[in-house]
Amino acid sequence: MSRGIRFAATILVTGLCTAYLLWKIDLSETIEILSGVHVGYFLGALALMVVTIWPMAWRWQLLLRARGIGDGLGWLTRAYFVSYAAGQFLPTSLGGDAMRIYETARRHPGRTGPIAGTILLERALGGAATLVLAGAGFALALGHYDVGAYLWVELVFVLGTIVLGVVFFSRRARRPLRSFVPVLSFLRLERPLRAVYEGVHAFRTHGRLLLAVFGITLVLQTFRVLSIWLSGEAVGIDLSPRPYYVMGPLLFLVMLVPFTVNGLAVRESFFVSFLGNLAVEADAAFAAGFVFFLVTVAMAVPGGLILAWEGLRGPLWALPDRRAPGAREEPLVPSFHRGDGK
Repeated sequence: MSRGIRFAATILVTGLCTAYLLWKIDLSETIEILSGVHVGYFLGALALMVVTIWPMAWRWQLLLRARGIGDGLGWLTRAYFVSYAAGQFLPTSLGGDAMRIYETARRHPGRTGPIAGTILLERALGGAATLVLAGAGFALALGHYDVGAYLWVELVFVLGTIVLGVVFFSRRARRPLRSFVPVLSFLRLERPLRAVYEGVHAFRTHGRLLLAVFGITLVLQTFRVLSIWLSGEAVGIDLSPRPYYVMGPLLFLVMLVPFTVNGLAVRESFFVSFLGNLAVEADAAFAAGFVFFLVTVAMAVPGGLILAWEGLRGPLWALPDRRAPGAREEPLVPSFHRGDGK
């Protein structure tokens, strides 16, 4: 997609969401609510998000090791914090992922495909875990909160996750995928997409690892949803955590919309729309979304300080050993063109 189209889409999406917010909220009332934010709840939400960074880095380390890519937990944790800093200026969470791919690929030349594959797999497993949480949240909220309108949206994501799982892990899916090669080649997308595909497909023989990583992700997402609940509590929204286990997974998915910068306006619109179905005033719902935005900004501060320090003093972590001089980059894909089924 060209920069012009992406920029136009960003302006359109952000503009529509901003117009929706201006229609729904009273700015003076919202400012009054934000002036009375409970700092303790805000710090609690921030703490829950920060303490999950280390296990997320460990999860990523497990996936990288399965592809023969070794890196220390300290550097991987640093990469996560830096990705949050990058995500403040790049399109949504995907911008932070791109930063992780870029930095890690510089440390491991010739391994861009496998590295991108691990990060995409993280996203896929994260999406699956959030959908499991959404189902649990719906069961908990049933009879207590009216959240049924969002179940159709979640159903679409469930079906999409299943389809992606088949595409990436089924050997039989490789044959029909070959038909897209000419189009992708014309668009100059075949090589990068093929590299990512192979990076994910290689994990089809690591069933126990995928199950373990999924379990880790499920626990992490459970805690991260509580940070959204605490953001609501910080502005006086008196709801139990139950409906947030329906809202949270959808919010994480909404934050992947690639046409906004750090989810600006889209995140707050989602808070207003979802919590409005639960009889929460639009001003308070917007304030909750803005508090959660402040949590994400605060999470970016360590990454910004790391980048500033490294710009002045050099890298905090040394580069790992390089491959032997003259070593060629591994083949990106043996296979859309082959019929051996590997």
